[in-house]
Amino acid sequence: MVKILCIGPLWRGSDAGALFRALARIGYLTEIIDDNYFVPLNAISFTTKVISKLGRGLFIRDFNHQVLKVANQFQPNICLIYKGAFIQPETLRILKSKGIGIINFYPDVSFHTHGNLLPITLPMYDHIFTTKTFGIYDMKQQLGITNSTFIPHGFDPEIHRPLPKIDIHSYFQSDVSFIGTWSPKKEYYLSKIKNDFPSLNLKIWGHLWQKASKSDLADNIQNSVVNGDLFALAISNSKINLGLLSEKVRGSSLGDQITSRTFQIPGAGGFLLHERTDEALQYFKENEEAGFFGSPDELVSKIDYFLNNNNERIQIAENGKRRAWEDYKLDNRAQLLIQKLYENKIL
Repeated sequence: MVKILCIGPLWRGSDAGALFRALARIGYLTEIIDDNYFVPLNAISFTTKVISKLGRGLFIRDFNHQVLKVANQFQPNICLIYKGAFIQPETLRILKSKGIGIINFYPDVSFHTHGNLLPITLPMYDHIFTTKTFGIYDMKQQLGITNSTFIPHGFDPEIHRPLPKIDIHSYFQSDVSFIGTWSPKKEYYLSKIKNDFPSLNLKIWGHLWQKASKSDLADNIQNSVVNGDLFALAISNSKINLGLLSEKVRGSSLGDQITSRTFQIPGAGGFLLHERTDEALQYFKENEEAGFFGSPDELVSKIDYFLNNNNERIQIAENGKRRAWEDYKLDNRAQLLIQKLYENKIL
């Protein structure tokens, strides 16, 4: 039986943990190391932040020692590392010397936003999977990497599933919601919505929204992150869920064309109103399985239309959910990953 040592965060709602569980569901023997267990990333108080920063090197060293220890015990065929921001070059060299295939699954826009190890270690992998079509080009141009494959995001059927549309505290109920990390572009789009619909129940969850410069969004920013079941609950209780995409950043040739929310929102039964890109349109039919927009003005027009056409909106959401559950579960992506490993003679 093929044995896979999986390395990545396991918190409920983590894309890494979801992929690892999908591999187990489709029949592979897995052992998992949670890098967040060794390297603290969520310090809150000043004291814990100082300790985290001062001890980072020691934490990373212990983490890498554990990877090698578990590899010796488990003797995997391959080691699947999600992002791998804390994996040291020597760890990869030792794993390869033992005949273990080393694979990276990289889901982000740029390879230059998670510290200084990745530009060094990424060229060492036997194969890299990227969820960005432009990631293949970027890796080749910037790092000389040619052994890469695109695999689109998917959704976790254990988490991204329809939940009751009743919230007795009204905390999750909204007309329009966005769940994701702040960026200037996203702030601009959301501010446009607020200005055009002042009384709209708009809710915003995610990281870094304290950076928002527009005070008109202050009442809409929830100042919290929703993960796992709370993520699915927020989707299920929002009439319209926005698919706003990250813009181009340092080290990327493009901004996002699809994202994990592209599949998670329909998977959870939510109505998806997504930025119109050629890639997104490959996965969901416009006005049949999702709504799409191409400009701020079209976005507010589509919000007005779909809030006033409940039956059509509900039917599109149902069609999108059916499409997602048929084709876009992470189990499907895990199968594709294994297929590509066999095609590239890594398994």
